[in-house]
Amino acid sequence: MGARSSMLQEEEISEIQRETGFSSNQIVRLYSRFTNLDKSDQGFLRRADFLRIPELAINPLGDRIVHAFFQESATDTVNFRQFMRVLARFRPVKKNVAKNKLNDREEKLKFAFKMYDLDGDNMISRDELLNVLHMMVGANISDEQLGSIADRTITEVDLDKDENISFEEFVKAMERVDVEQKMSIRFLN
Repeated sequence: MGARSSMLQEEEISEIQRETGFSSNQIVRLYSRFTNLDKSDQGFLRRADFLRIPELAINPLGDRIVHAFFQESATDTVNFRQFMRVLARFRPVKKNVAKNKLNDREEKLKFAFKMYDLDGDNMISRDELLNVLHMMVGANISDEQLGSIADRTITEVDLDKDENISFEEFVKAMERVDVEQKMSIRFLN
């Protein structure tokens, strides 16, 4: 998917459509956004390219969201296909439409879990929970109050009493949350 001047081929669009569930128009629009972010004109994005997105720059979890794009690629760059795979997790889930694995409930929960699992050990510790809470509320709540929230959350969610939250415990805690709705972004058609 080379340099910026190259256009998406119909075959690539079809493959990305099958893989992500995005419409052809959405893919073309997102490709345009991708190429605008690709200041180096190399066909991939670096961390600095993402941090120029105003919505991410002001989001308290912006750095964690950007990190998720690089987990998908496992390198320090993200190509368009990888970019689309991460965005697919935020596609709204539509009724009576063929399910797409990337935006089903479990994938959305995995993505959310990774926002909290800062060290990537597949567990959310009290310190990780506290760090994310700090990111989200800043100085609006005292450290003592945040500590209390973290302790209460661990106590309520940690079913096996190992003082960490596993993915399974996280899923159980999120049973009543409409993750499909809360983790959706409306993409223009």
